[in-house]
Amino acid sequence: MPMATKRRTAERRFTARPYHWEELDDAALLRLRFRDLRVRVADSIVRPEVQRLYAELDRRGFRFRPHVWLSTEWFSPDGVPGIAVPFFVAHPRLRRLERRMMGEVEGGSSQGRLRILRHEAGHALDTAYGLRRRADWREVFGRASKPYPRDYSVRPDSRRYVLHLGHWYAQSHPTEDFAETFAVWLQPRARWQREYAGWPALRKLQYVDMLMREIAGRAPRNCDRSVIAPLSQNSRSLAEHYRRKAATYERVERRYDEWLETVFAPRAVRPHAVPAGRFIREIKQQLRRSLVRGTGANPYLADHAIETIRQRARQLDLVLRGPPRENTRRVVRLHERVIIDVVRRNRETYLL
Repeated sequence: MPMATKRRTAERRFTARPYHWEELDDAALLRLRFRDLRVRVADSIVRPEVQRLYAELDRRGFRFRPHVWLSTEWFSPDGVPGIAVPFFVAHPRLRRLERRMMGEVEGGSSQGRLRILRHEAGHALDTAYGLRRRADWREVFGRASKPYPRDYSVRPDSRRYVLHLGHWYAQSHPTEDFAETFAVWLQPRARWQREYAGWPALRKLQYVDMLMREIAGRAPRNCDRSVIAPLSQNSRSLAEHYRRKAATYERVERRYDEWLETVFAPRAVRPHAVPAGRFIREIKQQLRRSLVRGTGANPYLADHAIETIRQRARQLDLVLRGPPRENTRRVVRLHERVIIDVVRRNRETYLL
């Protein structure tokens, strides 16, 4: 059985303690306050990934284990060496709500959750051991005191940064650069020496490798077990949370909407047609191969184009204009156009 199928099967078999809100419709669920959900990491889908993260740290010889709690977003707070995990990855019902409200679930799969946990563990480790205060850390990554931007511009062709999470996240700030580099280094059976050969980013990975070997057996300096913005103390309703989140995302550039609406159709025009987002997901591997072969793009850039278009197609509720077989070529051309546009402009701006 393929690993992806095993993960989906495991999630279908997820059996947490029963919650009174599991069978509520979306409208009723949105009226609840976060603290009324009463979900815990111990009962959640994310627990196996937390345990796997701990095992990966253990294999590297670390005595440090970041504590994990539920909140509204993914983050590791300044001064506290722990990790907050968003409520929507705690239970399948909450994940379905997040997907309907936002069009996507950040960390919706087991592998996605683990990738984010490795990144946040890098932040927690930095806090636990005071790494950013080291002169050699600043020489490699820059000053952590650099103002944190509300949004950031990237250079997709830069090889000075590793590629781990989407949107070239390592380019956003020195602390994110370190967390992304650590996440790449931590992956089991990682082949970063070969994958990043010839990249300036290799120096960062080599530094992290040296630094982690140095501190692995040490007890952390900061053992603060505080929890910041826990779900259990949040009196805001889920509806208010999503209203605020949607308002934030309205600032995101809708650069490719006109291109999407040329290739796809509104659901109102063809109410029973195949959703565009689902079609893109189903042909993702074929699409990725075509883009890498046809444009010479880095696979990371191809994945970025695919996810950007798929998510926006879901948000706009677009569908195919005809049978799937007739749409494949047009969808490939749409993605090629997006990749060429990104490379030509050589920069993209993203919200943080």
